[in-house]
Order: sequence, then structure tokens, then C-alpha cells
Amino acid sequence: MKQRHNMAKSGDKPKGKTICLLPSILTTASLFSGFYSIISSINGQFHHAAVAIIIAGIFDGLDGRVARFTGTTSNFGKEYDSLCDLISFGMAPAVLAYEWVLQPYGRYGWLAAFLYVATTALRLARFNTQDTKEAKKTFTGLPCPAAGGTIATALLFCKFFQLAGRNVEIPMVVAVYALSYLMVSSIPYQSFKQAETQAKKAFQVLVAVVLLIMVLATEPQVTLFSLVLVYVLSGPLAAVYVLITRDRKVVEDQEKLV
Repeated sequence: MKQRHNMAKSGDKPKGKTICLLPSILTTASLFSGFYSIISSINGQFHHAAVAIIIAGIFDGLDGRVARFTGTTSNFGKEYDSLCDLISFGMAPAVLAYEWVLQPYGRYGWLAAFLYVATTALRLARFNTQDTKEAKKTFTGLPCPAAGGTIATALLFCKFFQLAGRNVEIPMVVAVYALSYLMVSSIPYQSFKQAETQAKKAFQVLVAVVLLIMVLATEPQVTLFSLVLVYVLSGPLAAVYVLITRDRKVVEDQEKLV
């Protein structure tokens, strides 16, 4: 018993109190990219700012996967990741959108940017307080990396096609408000964090990944924006489809009773 007591005293720290180095380094890289994006936006380097947000999204996806793969998930990592996400996918996209298209609209412009930051914080707070066992395959509301990626890839898309002026500004103002709503909505979005691949489907998934890389490599400014936009719209469209089919089923059941 004494030996076990000594082992408990000198053993590993509880999982919730450990600071895991590798995932934290990746999270810090995401934070650095987000901060660099803010500096670039202030300096008028919008292309660099957009690319930095996309890079932040890559690091954000890696840190969670590395933590789960190595079994080093912790409460510290979860909280640190959320704080960094608020900078990289809340502040950075809001500053980029404001400096790029929202500034000419005065109060309505900076209020839209503030609303985006506030809803990002609310979405992260709600995510941290949810029971992770209940929602493994879906997110409640639009994930903030996807919202930030929409703004970043939209800029790259507009620069590629040399779009400017009111044709860009008005849709982006609407988009910022829409993204803000979607983040705090109850619309479910597909989560790929817990995706499990069966051995039979591993080859098909690998082929799909290769094809996806080829598509992205053709015109990244167009394909990245298209993929992000499809994901953003998938939630509302799926919700509408479920609502329609549910109402149709209710009508059919009522007709059967009659």
C-alpha cells in the first residue's frame, strides 16, 4: 500500500491538469497566424491576412487531431485552443472584413465586425460547456474556423476575379451578419473530427483525398472558396430538407388516420 501511495505521488498528473507540449505548440502556431493576420489587415496587406487565417485553420485542425492521436487531450488544451480561436477566427476575420469592405459603412460596418467577434466568443463558450459525448458527429452552429475561412477565401476569390466596389461590399456586409447568426444558431453542421474510417473504405478515402488535392491545386482561390461556401450552406439546406420531410410525414400520417 505504501508503494502504491508513493507511485501515486510521483506518478503522472491528472489528465485535466497536464500541459501537452506538441498540441500546445500547434495551437500557438494558429494563434501566431491569427495575430499576423490582424497586423497584415491593419497594414492593408489583405492577401497576406487572408492566407494567414487559412494557415491558422490548418494548425487548428492539426492540434486537436494530434492531441487525440497521442492521447494527450486536456482541459488546459481545450481552454487554450478556444482562447486562440477567438483571436484567429474571431478578431482576425473581423478586422480583415472591416478594413477590406466594412469601413465605408461607418457605424453599421464596425457594428457588423463587433457582432462577428461577439458571436464567435458566444459560440466558443457554448461549445466548451457542451457534453462532448453527445455531439461527436455534428457541431451545433457553424464552427468559427469555417466562418473565418469564408471571409478569408472570399477575399482571395474576389482578388482572383478582380471584383471590387459595391458588388463586393454589400454581399460581404450581408455575409458577415449571416455568418454571425449561423455561429450561434442551433443548426447542426457535420463534424469531421471524430470521423472513423473502416479498413474496407480506407483506399476509397485515400483516392478521394488525392482527387481533392488535385482540385484544390488547380485554382486554390476558387476551389477553396467554393468548398467553404458549400459547407456553410450545407447546414441551412439540410435543416430545410429535414423540416420539409418532417412536415410531409406529419401530413401523410394525418391522412392515414382519416
